[in-house]
Amino acid sequence: MKIVMKNIWLKSLILSLLIIGLFFGFSPEVKASSPEHSCPEGMVFIPGGTFNIGSDAHYDSERSAEDITVNSFCMDKYEITNAKFAQFVKETGYITVAERPLPKDQFPDLSDDSRKPGSLVFQMADPEAKRVRYLSWWKWTLGANWRHPFGADSNINGKDNYPVVQVAYEDVKAYTEWAKMSLPTETQWEYAARGGLNHAIYSWGEQYSEKKANTWQGLFPVFNTKADGYIGTAPVGSFQPNGYGLYDITGNVWEWTTDWYRPGHDHKSHTSNPQGPSKQESFDPREPGVAKHVIKGGSYLCAPNYCSRYRPAARESQSPDTGTTHIGFRLVKLLN
Repeated sequence: MKIVMKNIWLKSLILSLLIIGLFFGFSPEVKASSPEHSCPEGMVFIPGGTFNIGSDAHYDSERSAEDITVNSFCMDKYEITNAKFAQFVKETGYITVAERPLPKDQFPDLSDDSRKPGSLVFQMADPEAKRVRYLSWWKWTLGANWRHPFGADSNINGKDNYPVVQVAYEDVKAYTEWAKMSLPTETQWEYAARGGLNHAIYSWGEQYSEKKANTWQGLFPVFNTKADGYIGTAPVGSFQPNGYGLYDITGNVWEWTTDWYRPGHDHKSHTSNPQGPSKQESFDPREPGVAKHVIKGGSYLCAPNYCSRYRPAARESQSPDTGTTHIGFRLVKLLN
């Protein structure tokens, strides 16, 4: 009898172990093949879903808010850094737009000296000036490029972990081809920036806080109190991430997207993974006739008294042939 009971007990134990194995034994394989684990190192998984793109409460260029569906994808946790861009340049020998002379066929009236390489650099306005002319804080500076963001006398020594700037759209596209990834669409970018907070104003919630992102504190463009610890760009990851684990998704530097710019949103015929208007449809009322790309996220130059575009819904236009000291980028990887 004891032998029979023992056999029954052993069979029950073996059966139990088999059942446990069925439930738990294969879990590592399931986990390894899950979308979260398909993202390359340094990227985070963004689960697909439906969200409300745009805003009806801020600038006209953000209207009209509407529901859009996005597939899952991976996105860089951080903005592309000087170190990563340097690796790309080292391996490819790439020369950025700002490092090349202005094309003579495009600027036939300029002298050779005027066509020397350079880029746009921010300069703080004179606090004694009675009136600051709009956009007068941007200056074309010879020798300004990604290695020398503010001109030939500046450099990025000790700033490997800072976001690369002075990169035009052409430069960014070359980087994406090398990295075998892509820039985000405006829809992907905004969905990721919200971090699961569909209707919140900011990527962290409803209330503005100078401690949540690298923005301008004080009176732009006259003085910056440096209350957040930075007067220019900050090392990537200096502020808390959003709900999806993305750092500096607003503030620090604007970020390029693939979308061509038009004021407002009109996705009525494309409510799932929209790609934006065509180049021919691109239009900026401030500069008609110049096709521009959408940039997102705001930067260290955005202040409550000017710009205030450190919000997921905010958007701005940028000519693809020009980099600046406050525009960078991050990449995405599509999931099959």
